[in-house]
Amino acid sequence: MNLKRNGSRAIAALLLFSIVQIGLQVGLAEPNDTSNATPLTPQLVGRLATRNNQPITVNGLSAATGASIVTGATLETGADQSATVNLGPLGSLDIAPNTKVALTFDEQANVKALVTSGCVILRANKGTTGEVITEQGSIGKTDPAVGGVIEMCYRQGAPAVIGPGVAVGAGAGAGAPAGAAAAGAGGLFGLGVPATVAIIAAGGAAATTPLFFQSNPSGATP
Repeated sequence: MNLKRNGSRAIAALLLFSIVQIGLQVGLAEPNDTSNATPLTPQLVGRLATRNNQPITVNGLSAATGASIVTGATLETGADQSATVNLGPLGSLDIAPNTKVALTFDEQANVKALVTSGCVILRANKGTTGEVITEQGSIGKTDPAVGGVIEMCYRQGAPAVIGPGVAVGAGAGAGAPAGAAAAGAGGLFGLGVPATVAIIAAGGAAATTPLFFQSNPSGATP
């Protein structure tokens, strides 16, 4: 009887010792695992909208309304295509026909549009720093304290045209008719295309470069 009782006690003690050891190992492992864990940060993703759901080219592939746009994407539109990239709390980018632009954005609320050619409208919300760049350097940067809009057209080898209406008149944005400039909008300083023509004609041939960009954002020969 004593042998059985002593054996049961020994087994019970061994089991208790094993349980304690396992508990200590788990308790010591939990803090280490927690400290080494890498928190998952959701990636910012833009959403594409195209005029009449016509596909444009994103990173060499066809993409239409609803497509996800990640940072670093290169977007290209044809002669009858325009689009908008919605960046949620950061803002948006309107793209005119015949435009090529690389778009980058990050969690620090920085948005950059590198325009190779064509017309864009970058809208940066309050708290976001927006910037438009060409091969000639930075065209403009918004103030994150208030937000802002940068509207421009650019053709390689020539100065960029900046100001309200220049890209709207070229058909920038998913909801805009491609290449259609309203008589009362667009042109230099938002004066409209007819007024812009009159001003440039009065100013002489030296002032024809802004007209060229307004009327031909794609850089095509008139």
